[in-house]
Amino acid sequence: MTTRIQAQGGLKVFRRGPDLFRILCGVASVLTVATLAWMVFEITHQSLPAIHKFGFGFITDGRWVPNRDAFGILPFLVGTSVSAFIAILFALPLGLAVAIFLSEDFLAPPIRQFIRFTVEMLAAIPSVVYGLWGIFVVIPLVKIFGQWAVVTFKGVPILGTLFAPPAYGNSMLTASLVLALMILPTITAISRAALVAVPATLREGSYALGATRWETILGVLLPTAAPGIVAATILALGRAMGETMAVAMLIGNSSRLTSSLLSPAGTLAGLLANQFGEADGLQINSLMYAALVLMALTLLVNVLGEAVLRYTQRQTAGIR
Repeated sequence: MTTRIQAQGGLKVFRRGPDLFRILCGVASVLTVATLAWMVFEITHQSLPAIHKFGFGFITDGRWVPNRDAFGILPFLVGTSVSAFIAILFALPLGLAVAIFLSEDFLAPPIRQFIRFTVEMLAAIPSVVYGLWGIFVVIPLVKIFGQWAVVTFKGVPILGTLFAPPAYGNSMLTASLVLALMILPTITAISRAALVAVPATLREGSYALGATRWETILGVLLPTAAPGIVAATILALGRAMGETMAVAMLIGNSSRLTSSLLSPAGTLAGLLANQFGEADGLQINSLMYAALVLMALTLLVNVLGEAVLRYTQRQTAGIR
């Protein structure tokens, strides 16, 4: 490519050099993909002995007994999925409500900005601090609630199983509540950005047709911002599945499969954090196999989330 510049002696032709920024961006993209491929290769290579020995039964087996070389991750796989799902159930309605509150003119701008800054600051708190807070604050509250729930829901279908005795402090419910608080800033920030990005003409048109504020929010703004809200949910779910320190401090790290939310449980990330330092031999290979399953689970969630996101974008394309 050439650039012509007018000079006193006529036209001078200068040849422009290579686009350095474009080259750097390309190299960064290739390195990112290569790093991910390297990680997958190393984890898969290290887990091959466990894959050959246990096969698919590693996922369906509920035993984890290192001194007998018996390894199965079903309780940890269920614990990872259930804790993340419960965290989303708590965090999504609350985060969406906060996002609506911060994107509409319910309060003066300085107050909205202060609340927004405070909520987003939750994302900067280290995971271990959440764990310590959970130990001293959430665990006592869950114990009190658990003792009440065990008596109240005894004999009630479904609820009696979910809140079966005994009620422990370190439990699935405790870890899920803290996880919900940890992913709240992600849902709030991205959902608010999606709501703010809705064209003002849609809001004004809704008001012109006689809709109230809440009819406009529920019938126009939320459907239009749905792709952004779905994206926020996917990111939050991914973080909830991969969270390690706070969950390991609060969930109880039990290898038993239980249906009670008041009982200790375990997650794949907590399993890796707690046992990798003391592992050797086949146990290391099994832990790497567990890490590979966790990566596959996260990838599956992102693929399904991407499919839902594209479907939502197609459904809302006509009102943008």
